[in-house]
Amino acid sequence: MSMQLLAKVLAPLLGLFILSVGNGFLSSLTTLRLDASGASANMVGIVSSAYFIGLTIGALFHDRLIVRIGHIRAYSSFASLGVVSILMQALSADWTVWILARLVYGWTTVGIFLVIESWLLLAADQSVRGRLLALYMISFYGAGALSQVLLGSVAGLGETAPFITAAMLASLSVLPIVILPRITPTVERVEALKPSRLFQMSPSGVIGCFGSGVAIAAIYSLLPLYLQHTGLQVEEVGHMMASVILGAMVLQYPVGRWSDRQDRRVVLITLAFICLLLCAAILLLPHTSTTLMITMFLFGGGVFAIYPVSVSFAADRASSESLVPIIQGLLLINSLGSAISPIAISPVMNHFGASGLFWSLAVLNVGLISFFFWRRGVRPESNHVAPFAATTAMTPVGAELRVTDEMIQGVHDNES
Repeated sequence: MSMQLLAKVLAPLLGLFILSVGNGFLSSLTTLRLDASGASANMVGIVSSAYFIGLTIGALFHDRLIVRIGHIRAYSSFASLGVVSILMQALSADWTVWILARLVYGWTTVGIFLVIESWLLLAADQSVRGRLLALYMISFYGAGALSQVLLGSVAGLGETAPFITAAMLASLSVLPIVILPRITPTVERVEALKPSRLFQMSPSGVIGCFGSGVAIAAIYSLLPLYLQHTGLQVEEVGHMMASVILGAMVLQYPVGRWSDRQDRRVVLITLAFICLLLCAAILLLPHTSTTLMITMFLFGGGVFAIYPVSVSFAADRASSESLVPIIQGLLLINSLGSAISPIAISPVMNHFGASGLFWSLAVLNVGLISFFFWRRGVRPESNHVAPFAATTAMTPVGAELRVTDEMIQGVHDNES
C-alpha cells in the first residue's frame, strides 16, 4: 500500500482506533456496573439491547443525514452526542437514564462508523479494498482488545473514571478528522434487499448472519456478567474479554481460507459444533484461569467467524449487480439479531443464573447445526465464486468494502 493512500486513510483509522478504545470500556463496564448496583439480568439485557437498537436505527437513516450536512460536521456532531450520552451514565445510576444513554450512544456510534467507512471507500479503488479492510479490522479489534486489558486499571481510578475516560476518547477521536488532510466522501442511499427476498436467495446466509448477531451481542453485553458471577475481578474480566476479541481477530482468516476450499455449509456446521462443545466445556468442566482464557479465545474465534462465512456463502449465489445489496441486507439482519439477543437471553440468565448465557448459546448452536444440515440436504453445494473476506462490524455503506475486484470477477465468471 502506497504512502499516499495511507495518508488518505490515516485520519479515519486513527479516529476509529481512539473511539473504539472507549467503546470497549463501555461495552463491559455497563454490564458490570449494572450488576454491581443490584440490577437483574433482565435489566442488564434491556439496557444492552438499547445500544444495539440504536445501532440498527442509525444504520437505516444516517446516510441521509450525512449527505445533508457533510462528513466532517456529521462526525463532530455524532462524537459530541456520544460524549453527552457517556457522561449521562457517569452522572446518574437510574436505569431509565442508562437505557436512553445507550440508545443514543448506539445511534451516534453507527453514524461515526458510517463516516469512517465511506471515507475508506472513497480513498481507493476496489483493488486495494482488501488491504483497507484489513487495516479497518486491525484498528477495530486491536482497540477492543487494548480497552479490555486496560479496563481494570481504569476502573481502579474511581467509579466514574472509566466513563470520563471513554468520553475523553470520544472527544479526542474528532481531532484526526478535523486536523489531518481530508476529503469529502459521497454516501449513496442504502437500499438493502428485503428480508423475504434475502431469505429466498440464501436461507443459510440469513440464518447464519442472524445467529451470529445473537451470539456476538450476547458476548459483548452478557459475557462480562457471567465472568463476574464466576468470581473474577474487573481486571480479570477485561483480560478474558480481550482473549475473546483476539480470538476473533486471529482465527477469522484461517477459517475463511478453509471455507474457500470446503463446502461453506460444512464450515458453518463445524463452527457451530465447536461452539457447542465449548459451551458444554464451560458449563460442565472445572477450569482454571488459563484454560478459561484459552476457551474464550477459541470461542471468540468460532462465533465471530460465522458471520463472514455466512456472507461469503450468500455471495456465492448472488449476481454481480446484487452483491452490495445482499451484503448490506445481511448486515441489517445481523444487527436485528444483535438487538434481540440481550432481551431474549437475559430472562434465561435471570431464571437459571449466569450459566443461562451458555445454555442459551448452546441451544442457538444446536439450532444452527440443525438448520444447516437440513439446507445441505435440500440444496447441494454451490461453487465458491466469492472469495472469503474477513470482516468486523460495519454499516450497510461500509459493507461495500468487502466487494473486491476478485469477488466481482468470480461472480462474473460464474454467470458466464
